[in-house]
Amino acid sequence: MVAVPMPEDARELDHRLLRHAFVQHRDSSPWCTVHGDRHPRIDAAIRDQLERGIDMTTREPADPPAAELAARLVEIAPPGLSRVLYSESASAAAGVALTMALEHWQRLGGQHRRRTSFVTLRGGREEGEIGAGSLVADPVRRAHGPVRFRTHRVDADDADRLAEILDIHEEEVAAVIVEPLVQGPAGVRVQPPGLLRRVRELCDLHGAFLICDETVTGFGRTGTMFACEQERVAPDFLCLGRGLTGGYVPLAATLTTERVYEELLAAPEDAPAFLGGDAFTGNPLGCAAALACLEAFREERTLLRLQPKIRLLGELLEPVAEMPEVAEVRGRGFVVGIDLGRHDRSLGLGPRAAREARERGVIVNPIGDVIALAPPLTISKAELRRLVESVAAAIRAAHRRIHDGPAASVEAIPARRAPGAGAVQRAA
Repeated sequence: MVAVPMPEDARELDHRLLRHAFVQHRDSSPWCTVHGDRHPRIDAAIRDQLERGIDMTTREPADPPAAELAARLVEIAPPGLSRVLYSESASAAAGVALTMALEHWQRLGGQHRRRTSFVTLRGGREEGEIGAGSLVADPVRRAHGPVRFRTHRVDADDADRLAEILDIHEEEVAAVIVEPLVQGPAGVRVQPPGLLRRVRELCDLHGAFLICDETVTGFGRTGTMFACEQERVAPDFLCLGRGLTGGYVPLAATLTTERVYEELLAAPEDAPAFLGGDAFTGNPLGCAAALACLEAFREERTLLRLQPKIRLLGELLEPVAEMPEVAEVRGRGFVVGIDLGRHDRSLGLGPRAAREARERGVIVNPIGDVIALAPPLTISKAELRRLVESVAAAIRAAHRRIHDGPAASVEAIPARRAPGAGAVQRAA
């Protein structure tokens, strides 16, 4: 993403304000702005919705933007997904999927009530919600303590271990949750080809749900609208967020099947119907932005125009992968990770390189010592060249600053490569 320089007085004001707030800076917007900043179609849709009103009641009769968006999402989603429940964040969307899966098995009763655990891939996307936070790294899980779900964790390239876990724990696993093809915030870990298809087959064999978390990979990031399309997989739950509104308004969605919907709707007399959702469920401004975002995909043929840029990005990154300061370049489509190797964390090599890149006019995400690139799908070829050239220069500059200072050596240690994960891959 090309950065807009911030005036010095604005930077000073920003720092003064931050002293009065508890803020966790995530640099998440590059993952969200699929159509770039200030897209005229999305701007106009939000202005028009403001004129119409922002009443957020989604009970019958359904709010028009929310109902229209649900129909549009079902239209473009993998087959079998026919119901949509909105939330306001990616973590909430995953939490909704987990809750639906649990409640489904509880309502079936009998032995099904034992299905209360989940299987997830190591390094899965960090979550902020309590339930979804059960799936992530140990510090988060310890903080959530007894309220977290029981989880089984497997390496993304170990389908045999997944099969073993499902075979041993078949009666207790409610669902397997995966980020299809590539785990972005985990350091852009690319999965072996065919893994997602194998996970689908194992879920079917052992009667567990498959949850695909596409809050990062969805909306064209890997070259197709949804990453699971590339292995012709239809999940039981599909979690969407980030790119859903083009980065304008917080909005997320969880899609599921008619089977799950009917089970949750048919509540027994002593139990309420499923009451998932939150205060901003179906936010009309968010839904209007999302509808405009999807319309932009269609009218501007975004995915078709993206393919040559994915090829160009792969070509531009080839010399970067040969740099002595780089251990590995990997990714899928427009989700790329430049791995700087393993270093003393106190050196902060990744953040240093990100700051150097910002000084050169581009915004990138450091994930530890991995520089993540997630440019808007509408980026021009000239801007793409500038992005890669600036990042390469930033990496060299970060190394020079460390070598010229009192810091220790930063010799790169090549990362372990998963099969087929050593380069940026095109969409299938």
